[in-house]
Amino acid sequence: MNFIIFLLIGALAGWLAGQLMKGRGFGLVVNIVVGVVGSFIGGLVFSALGLGPTNLLGTLIMATIGAVVLLFLLSLINKKA
Repeated sequence: MNFIIFLLIGALAGWLAGQLMKGRGFGLVVNIVVGVVGSFIGGLVFSALGLGPTNLLGTLIMATIGAVVLLFLLSLINKKA
């Protein structure tokens, strides 16, 4: 059950990041991947700052911020390529 919640948070975080960065989502599979990787990045950033989520909303916010950072870094790489 936790894995399903993890995927749902990843999908929602990826979709939110897509809305914030490009104004649209990327499709379910890519949203999940962006959200899961973003959750990992957000966890690293938040733990480096001494912060951590305490509930589901905090986890979603952390994952979304990490996904936005991921999309921003990918856009920088695409501009140079």
